[in-house]
Amino acid sequence: MPLAAFNPFTFKDYLNLPDNTNIQVIDGVPYNMSPSPSRIHQKLIVELVTIINNHLKANKLPCEVYSSPLDVIFINEGEDIYSSKNIVQPDLFVVCDKSKLTDKGIVGSPDFIIEIVSPSSAAIDYVKKLNLYNQFKVKEYWIINPNTFKILVYKLQGNNEYAEPEQFTFDDKLKIEFLNLIIDFKPIKEGVINA
Repeated sequence: MPLAAFNPFTFKDYLNLPDNTNIQVIDGVPYNMSPSPSRIHQKLIVELVTIINNHLKANKLPCEVYSSPLDVIFINEGEDIYSSKNIVQPDLFVVCDKSKLTDKGIVGSPDFIIEIVSPSSAAIDYVKKLNLYNQFKVKEYWIINPNTFKILVYKLQGNNEYAEPEQFTFDDKLKIEFLNLIIDFKPIKEGVINA
């Protein structure tokens, strides 16, 4: 649910918020973030960050993996960083262009993003962030639902738009195409259930 209307809310406004304010901004509208993710949510992030980071190091890939809370600032043409109206904190993301790494966060599109759905974030993850990540050409966007053990995978096509999502479960193996990394979700599911 949107906070009180600010027209439009920018990164400059965001920087002036009190330190304990947890919001994301999409199209100039600030949204409250969930106070604290569930234990399963956090366990999934730790497992996935570990798998991806190990793959990046083992293959000496020039990419880095990050998890929330770290700001990703999307900038429209003609904007500077302070006038950006899109500041989010994806659950997990990979950046391969080191020029996007700044002290303020990541400026520009990550190559890969995962959002792990919580009841309070579903509408934002499935709709608003999907549209935002498509607009800013994130190569792959995965939406993981730990309650249903389902995963939606969106990939940019030749027309720079997401195709219909591929649908998977935690019994499947998924491939992050541009990293040539296959992730087997079955042991992840077992680790989460038995944790």
